[in-house]
Amino acid sequence: MGIANKYLLMVFALSLFNTGCCQCDLNNITIGTQRTGQLIKNMNEWSVRVINSCASSCSYSNLMLSCKGFHTVEAIDPTVFKKQGDKCLVNNGRALVPKSSVQFSYAWDPPFIMFANSSNISC
Repeated sequence: MGIANKYLLMVFALSLFNTGCCQCDLNNITIGTQRTGQLIKNMNEWSVRVINSCASSCSYSNLMLSCKGFHTVEAIDPTVFKKQGDKCLVNNGRALVPKSSVQFSYAWDPPFIMFANSSNISC
């Protein structure tokens, strides 16, 4: 095989590697918040669903949400959502596989805006 062919083969292989790696980022974590209609200790209850909306086969583990100032009067299962300083750990650090989600509820007014802060992404 000539040098030019080897070079083209190497470029092709590297392009496959680059497109196959890290196809998803933190923007592929969708966080939806919806009012449940329930009152807990005179505070509105909110249902939160954290979704891995990555179209490829990437999983997110050790997913942390930004939650500075987060409060609730309702207990939340710490294996689903656990406050750690100004960040909150989702799913006890376990992988959130493609198209899967975790859900929790909290009670506070007004609703809290959360967004993905960091994660280990495996594709």
